[in-house]
This record gives sequence, C-alpha cells and structure tokens, in this order.
Amino acid sequence: MPPTDASAGTGPASAHPDSAGPRADAAGPGNSRFGRLTVNDDDPDSEDTLDLCLPAQFIALYAGAPGGLLSRLATWGPVTTPVGSFRLVPVRIDQDIPLVHRWMNDPAVAEFWELAGPRNRTQEHLLAQLHGDGRSVPCLGVLDGTPMSYWEIYRADLDPLARHYPARPYDTGIHLLIGDAAGRGRGLGSALLRAVADLILDRCPTCAGVVSEPDLRNTPSVAAFLSAGFRYAAEVDLPGKRAALMIRDRVLRDVL
Repeated sequence: MPPTDASAGTGPASAHPDSAGPRADAAGPGNSRFGRLTVNDDDPDSEDTLDLCLPAQFIALYAGAPGGLLSRLATWGPVTTPVGSFRLVPVRIDQDIPLVHRWMNDPAVAEFWELAGPRNRTQEHLLAQLHGDGRSVPCLGVLDGTPMSYWEIYRADLDPLARHYPARPYDTGIHLLIGDAAGRGRGLGSALLRAVADLILDRCPTCAGVVSEPDLRNTPSVAAFLSAGFRYAAEVDLPGKRAALMIRDRVLRDVL
C-alpha cells in the first residue's frame, strides 16, 4: 500500500452536493445532513420518520459559539513537538492552492482523498469549506516554518459522522495528509496527530474528544492514530469507504 503513515488515510471520499464539511462524512443524496428522527406510535407495525434539518444560521452560530474552537483557530499559536515547532494556519485561497493541488495529485494521497485532477477541483473543495457554515476549516500544517501537511479541522458533532457513534457536544474531527513523500514513514504522522489532538483539547475545554475515520485499508494510518493516543472505537460504513472510527478522549489523554 503506498502510504506509509497517516499521510493519506483520513481524507474524504464521496461528496454530498450541499455539504460544506469533509467529504468523507457527507450524507448520501437521500439523507438529511443531521440524520432522521424516528417516532413510533402505538401500532407496532408502523413507523413514522421525520427528516431533521437545522437552519444554516443556527449551524453557523453553533460552530463558532463560545466554547467552540473553529472561529478562533487562526489565533492558535505554535506548539512544541518531538519533531519541531508546529502550527496550523488556515488556508489562504489565493496563495495555497498550488501547493495543496500538488499534494492532492500525489498518487499515495489521491488513492484515499480522491481529489486528483485539475486545479479547480482542489479550489472547489477548499472554497466549499471557506465559504461554508463554519463547521470545517482547511489548514496547512507548518513545521519549523515549512508547510508540509494539509489538515481539515471540523465539528464532528455537527457532521453526519455523528450518526455513527455517541457524539458529544463540541467533538472535533481531523483529516490529515502529509504532503511530500520524503516526510512519510518517519513517525511524523503520529507525532503531529498527538500534538494537534492535544492542541484541540487545550484550546477547547468543552471538547470531550477528538475523532477521525481513516480508511480501514490504510493500516499504516490506523497504526499512526493508535500511536498518537487514539483508541479504536468501531468500524463504520461511510460513503465511499469503510472506516476505523478513532477517538482521543480527554479523560484518557494522560493514559494513552
């Protein structure tokens, strides 16, 4: 398998046409973005199902509410990691597209992110988040002053992924790819995953856990999450992939 660490296994698969969050977690065309509310009446053979959709304005407020984190991500400072000084910098659409586009066309990345192709495909993916409702922020990971990875930090509790596990308010999700092949297979993925998960927990006291859903086929990625203090919670079926649900719980951060 081409990827050798967490570089390509947490990326998205099939996109929902009106989703502004990570594509891996997008709902299918026939589903509500926030699942379905099912109410059973007195007839045991009948079931009434109600689509549950929340207004975009509510989601935008909730995504950036006090105690959240995405609205303040740009103010996070650097953190010291075993591999150097690291910080997340929100993508600047006018400057960063060429770099992200090149990374997305690396075969090892494209196998799991499925965003290879012309530059406008990368641009559309980034703009969907930057111009969306605030629940997902695309970032460059900058190590010792050099951009070397791409991240998506998103509100897992506001994402369709929340249908697949007991999501808690302000649960936060991450997707990661390490851009250049020379940076893979050196333990960078594990070190940075731990650092970013801890950074999220430090910056958002109300966040109970950090989650991700790497493709089960990408065993090096799953191993990197385990090494970074995430626990394997379940296998989940998402559009385009069967994934390993990985969770780094606040209450276990000093144990794992």
